[in-house]
Amino acid sequence: MEVFVQQLINGITLGSVYGLIAIGYTMVFGIIGMVNFAHGEVFMIGAVISLIIYVMVTTVIGVSAGAIFFALMMCLVIGILTTSILNWAIEKVAYRPLRGSFRLAPLISALGMSYALKNFVNIYQFERSSNKSVPSIITGNIPIMTSSDGFEVVLNDKNILIVLVTVVLLTIFWYLVQKTSLGRAQRACEQDRKMASLLGIDVDRTIAITFAIGAALAAVAGVLYLVYYSTVSYNDGTVPGIKAFTAAVLGGIGSLPGAVLGGLLIGIIEIMWSNYVSSDYKDVAVFAILIVVLIMMPQGILGKPEVEKV
Repeated sequence: MEVFVQQLINGITLGSVYGLIAIGYTMVFGIIGMVNFAHGEVFMIGAVISLIIYVMVTTVIGVSAGAIFFALMMCLVIGILTTSILNWAIEKVAYRPLRGSFRLAPLISALGMSYALKNFVNIYQFERSSNKSVPSIITGNIPIMTSSDGFEVVLNDKNILIVLVTVVLLTIFWYLVQKTSLGRAQRACEQDRKMASLLGIDVDRTIAITFAIGAALAAVAGVLYLVYYSTVSYNDGTVPGIKAFTAAVLGGIGSLPGAVLGGLLIGIIEIMWSNYVSSDYKDVAVFAILIVVLIMMPQGILGKPEVEKV
């Protein structure tokens, strides 16, 4: 029982990171109907920037509790600004010119941008090293229970931080989409971009802002990823990005709560499978379960059935 509880905590923590990345996927797909496959690399760049800023700040002012807090705040601010500008540029250069072309063109452009970003980071930051790491950033923990054989279930401070940040950001962006003028513009563009434009909504601006918001969430996820693993690789945008997209589809693409729910399910499945079956087949299990769920519920868990326009 104690092992199960500990793995459940780990799964929820990992799933929260996937959920934050998945929100970016689901927001972009919801508004323009296109999968931004470069989003995983934007998340990776956010994590790399966080690592660089964290090392620079702690090298100058030390690693006291106050210094670590200041370093993480700098990681958040600089990471959000950098990735938001990057994603805005990606949308303007790689996606906007292809918006009216045949459906495969934006997909190919997204894949090309993904590989371009990954190789750029590999060449200019990692060189011969496959990953870069820092000492564990947050180490505090709270004991919860102890088994008869001495196994102790602990709730780490980083577990609490990651889940809390995910809940807060989900609430903020759900409110933004449902209750603000920007959210109404996004929902109007999702339903019919041409009609939204005729009603006075700046469609290009709304889409660009959506890309920037998705990148900001990816940057936050990158900081949390660094806090959780204390290491970053230039390949870290690929597998987490695909799993986050899987989470968005599983939860119901277009639904913000669904994206986070899908992320939690993916994280829990991955951790439980690794612990109780085999870590070698954890990815197989995740995608196999996705296939089964989508066969029974093609729209995802919280998604709405697609209404065909006539």
